Amino acid sequence: MSVNVDMIKKMLPRTYMRKYVAHQINVAITYFKDLVPAMEEYVYTDGTTKNLMSLKGTIPVVVSDKTYNIPVCVWIEPSYPKAAPMCYVRPTREMMIVKGKYISSDGKVEMPYLKDWKKGECDLFSLLQVMVAVFGELPPLAMRSSPELEQASCWLQFHRQADGRYCVSLPRGDGQPFQHENETSC
Repeated sequence: MSVNVDMIKKMLPRTYMRKYVAHQINVAITYFKDLVPAMEEYVYTDGTTKNLMSLKGTIPVVVSDKTYNIPVCVWIEPSYPKAAPMCYVRPTREMMIVKGKYISSDGKVEMPYLKDWKKGECDLFSLLQVMVAVFGELPPLAMRSSPELEQASCWLQFHRQADGRYCVSLPRGDGQPFQHENETSC
């Protein structure tokens, strides 16, 4: 289904600069055809939630002359374009996040373009172009060698204690168990 400016405008609540934001999204999805706009619930780090406009899908990134489709989600708050969008890479089950200079361990994109965001100088399309360029230099995701084994080995390390807490057990290099004072509760 093709999405146009009027359809995007209708999705946006009145708290947004609807005409401007709809135009910005339309320009972005014209060039990045695998991104889809939708109003969805965003969960902030403090646990509060809010319905925000999002662009989800993939952006094509060239790494070593090979094109990869990097799954991303761009969240646009009602204060856009004053405030920068919040961007995340969203790995599939076969992928893992590569924490680095511009990517946090939860997949949040933290580039200078976002930190130095200036209304009138920065826009959604340019942001996506910068992400493509940065991800081409520093890929944010890597393929897992064997997703089933990695996931299973991780979960096998967790166990539930009598008090209901979960703990992780990691073997020492010499094969001996850690002493009690070195255990970690989750």
